[in-house]
Parts: sequence; structure tokens; C-alpha cells
Amino acid sequence: MKETLLEIKGVSLTYQTKTDEIKAVKDLSFSLREGEFLSVIGPSGCGKTTILSLIAGLMRPTHGTISCKRENPRYGYMLQRDQLFPWRTIEKNIFLPLEIMKKLDKKHVDYAEELLKKYGLYEFRKNYPSELSGGMRQRAALIRTLSFDPDILLLDEPFSALDYQTRLSVCNDVYKIIKDEGKSTILVTHDISEAISMSDTIIVLTPRPCSVKAVHEIDLGGETPLARRELPGFGKWFERLWKELNE
Repeated sequence: MKETLLEIKGVSLTYQTKTDEIKAVKDLSFSLREGEFLSVIGPSGCGKTTILSLIAGLMRPTHGTISCKRENPRYGYMLQRDQLFPWRTIEKNIFLPLEIMKKLDKKHVDYAEELLKKYGLYEFRKNYPSELSGGMRQRAALIRTLSFDPDILLLDEPFSALDYQTRLSVCNDVYKIIKDEGKSTILVTHDISEAISMSDTIIVLTPRPCSVKAVHEIDLGGETPLARRELPGFGKWFERLWKELNE
């Protein structure tokens, strides 16, 4: 069993509107292990993205703690759309976090360029985002997120803007990159099939205010998300999770 890297313990979040007090998260507890791919699924509007914001430190919990084994952990946050700047080349987009963090030195630039070579985008580094396919853009967005070597990846429905066929292919690409780089990852998704095909662990949330309804270790086997979708147990997992979400 791998060591726990991140622990969310008894976290609640309440915020004020002009007319009311809204409870978004209630007594939420779960953990992420070193090198684990963990997915979070739940009813629409239950607070899945809020959880990522809490982990990343963009919001502070009203109660509870979020602790990481690493000191001053670095979080790589990947959003629903690739958010590549159209006026910057792919190379310049990928270097952007390094510029912001003042780490545009040889060590980090070499690492980013190595990622471009390793995952088939080096020859397109001088191209602009509009000249790449949706799948290539999403791969570039992930490489940008990895460029500063984050401790934990936070993925907020990063494939939702892609068409179905491209989505399946990109899931495979992204999964391979994450596993090759050994990154601990939390994926928020509304797609049950996507969660099953990519995850070591799936957390099912209740409706808002969200808390953990169930935790599942996914033991399907299969080397890629596409291969997992072909396995006999895939359909049983889908049925089980669908029922939990709709009970």
C-alpha cells in the first residue's frame, strides 16, 4: 500500500449570499495516495469543482483540515478548456507557468522541452493553438500543467469540451502521460465511464452539501482506459455507480 500524500479531514464550507447562508460541503473526508489516480463523481451541482478549489487553496474551508505530506506542495490545475493563449506559440504557452513562477531557467526549460519531445509535440512547438487539433491542444495543456513539476494534479472535467471520439483518444493520451510521470491525480468528472476507465479509486459524493457517499477501489486491470472499457467487469461497475448516483 502506497503512503498517503494528501488528506482531507472533516472539511465543511459555508458561504454567504445577499439573502442566505449556503452549505456547499459538509464533513468531507478522503485521502489521496502517492501515484494514485482518484476520480470524484457526484450529482450535478453538488460541489465537485469546489473541492478542487479547496485543495488548491483558492478557497478556505469553514471547518476541517486539508494536509499534504509535502512541504509547500505544488498543485497543477487543469480546467475544462485548454485555456491556451491564441497569440502565443505552443512552446510559449507551455513556458507560461515558468515565467509566472520565475523559473524560466535551463533546468525547467529543458524539462518542459523533454516533455514536448516525449509526448509528440516538439515539432509543433512553434505552431499556434489554432493550428493544432483539439486532442493535441489538450495534450499541450497537460504538458503546460506538468512543466513546473507539480506534486499533485487537479483535473476539472478536462475532456468535456471534446467530441466523443476525440475524448476517448485524449483520455488514453493523458492517462499515459500521467502514469509515465508518476503523478498523483484527482479528476472531477460527471462521466461515470471516464471515471471507471481511468481511476484506481472512485469517490461518490452526495447531493449538496456534498459529503462522501461511497469509496470504491477499481480493480479491473487493463493497461489503458480504452482497454478497460472492453473488459467484462466494466458494465457492472457502471451499473453500480449509476445506481449510487441516482438513489
